[in-house]
Amino acid sequence: MKIAILSPFYPYRGGLAQLNARLYSELSKRNQVKAFTFTTLYPNFLFPGKTQYVTDGDTATVIDSNRVLSSINPFSYICTARHINDYSPDILIIPYWMSFLAPAFGSVCLLLNKKIKIVSLVHNAISHERTLLEKPLAKFFFNRCDAFIVMSEPVKNDLLAIKKDANIKLQSHPIYDHYAQRINKAEACRTLGINSNKKNLLFFGLIRDYKGLDILIEAMGQLDKSYQLIIAGESYGNFDKYKLLIDGSPLKDNIITFEQYIPDDMVAILFSAADTLVLPYRSATQSGVVALAYQMELPMIATNVGALGSTVRESNTGLVVPTISSCDIAQGIKDFFSNNRQAIFKENIIKEKKRLSWDNFTTSIESFLYDL
Repeated sequence: MKIAILSPFYPYRGGLAQLNARLYSELSKRNQVKAFTFTTLYPNFLFPGKTQYVTDGDTATVIDSNRVLSSINPFSYICTARHINDYSPDILIIPYWMSFLAPAFGSVCLLLNKKIKIVSLVHNAISHERTLLEKPLAKFFFNRCDAFIVMSEPVKNDLLAIKKDANIKLQSHPIYDHYAQRINKAEACRTLGINSNKKNLLFFGLIRDYKGLDILIEAMGQLDKSYQLIIAGESYGNFDKYKLLIDGSPLKDNIITFEQYIPDDMVAILFSAADTLVLPYRSATQSGVVALAYQMELPMIATNVGALGSTVRESNTGLVVPTISSCDIAQGIKDFFSNNRQAIFKENIIKEKKRLSWDNFTTSIESFLYDL
């Protein structure tokens, strides 16, 4: 097949760009693939983080891409469509995760040669921070697509609520396997400058309201001093409210923060220092952090939301708490350690790593694309 992918690639950073790079590399093994990406993804005044681009410490895969699309310049939509038409692919894959980009993606699709099949890899059909225009914008883009790939049942249901006749392939999120391997816990803690003689809890990833970090900080106040919380991630929003909670916690000295974008070379160190990954989310469709936990063979404690709870429970790779509350999260943490659940969870994670391999993911979606 001749495939085009339109999405963030190097020099953009983050989990989405990393997943796209791996998808490009895997599809290129048996197909002719060309990458198209952005000149402007988010205008700087709309981007909540410090930078959108790869920096020192990131081991980003450099993909040779055609930088043509500006999310805010309609003239670039015409130029992008022309470049894709000139390449003349059988399939165009467009990952979708937020409605801000729907006008750009939908407009490009309207200008494409009708023989090109358009497939959207949908990470979120409806974003966590919903707006009134969310569904109409998503519908504008989805109506231009011939088929969809989703990685969780909740995303599939959200997509069908917008486009009832959608042709959908459900395939679980593959693991992230480009990071360094785990190292000894004591060595990792020494590198981070933290105590290795604690039960280390890790909160990892972009800090956004729906991820419930505030609930986890409150749960820390219900634990004893043998527990330590490591917060690692860049805050998309004001971190002050979390700092106030930390300063007011009886275990404030046991809460360590790395409030920053986490470079790739720091990821394995953080996961090696931890005994468990805690996901206190208020809402979720799927989580790339879970895929990362599988690579790092780190058991999880998660709330029962979206595909998060069902994924962890059905694979028995972690403990799922019954409600989104600090009391239940604290109790779940105590249960995890007092009943020595780590061994069985880790054993099941190793099984999941095989099932969620990139080879399985790519083979499945290639078959779906061929049928189009």
